[in-house]
Amino acid sequence: MVRVKICGITQVDDAKAAARLGADAIGLVFYEKSPRAVTISQAQMMLQALPPFVSSVGLFVNADPAHVEQVLEHCPLDILQFHGDESPEFCRRFGRPYLKVLRVSGETDLRRPVDDYADAQGLLLDCAVPGQWGGSGRSFAWWALPELGKPLILAGGLHADNIREAVRVAQPYGVDVSSGVERSPGSKDHDKMAEFMARLQGL
Repeated sequence: MVRVKICGITQVDDAKAAARLGADAIGLVFYEKSPRAVTISQAQMMLQALPPFVSSVGLFVNADPAHVEQVLEHCPLDILQFHGDESPEFCRRFGRPYLKVLRVSGETDLRRPVDDYADAQGLLLDCAVPGQWGGSGRSFAWWALPELGKPLILAGGLHADNIREAVRVAQPYGVDVSSGVERSPGSKDHDKMAEFMARLQGL
């Protein structure tokens, strides 16, 4: 069964809806330049609203270590997601499970990053868009992902109309959706989320 993270959650109702519809995880963006950025207090409210067995993922982009530590002091995140140019040493310094994002434009040899980020829980593949760190709504050409002993997560331009084909081609461990289930940046459309999850049933 393909795991699903709904990212860019900014509202408690959206977090509850994502969980109710069967999402395995929600993503909270701690990158102030993002239209989906949340404050620590906003994140706390959403984390408190989550039911058991739904993971919380905190997204950071080239953050200062002190900022990551401040967030972790107040928000019991399950997983960290590093979306910038963070080194393996930076990613592991916080002692938390983490995902490393790779910005790709097509078929990529993933053996090097698997070796470099050997202790990452997984690698998330997102579309490379100059000047943007995710959430662009643009996809790359999917290809059959290799078996490298590391969970590979597909992101970038996913929505209800293409998710079945994306999963069929790439065969990822999981998928990450944000703009594809929104009415506007940071505001999720519950009908779109429901349709997205429904399309994944039976895969």
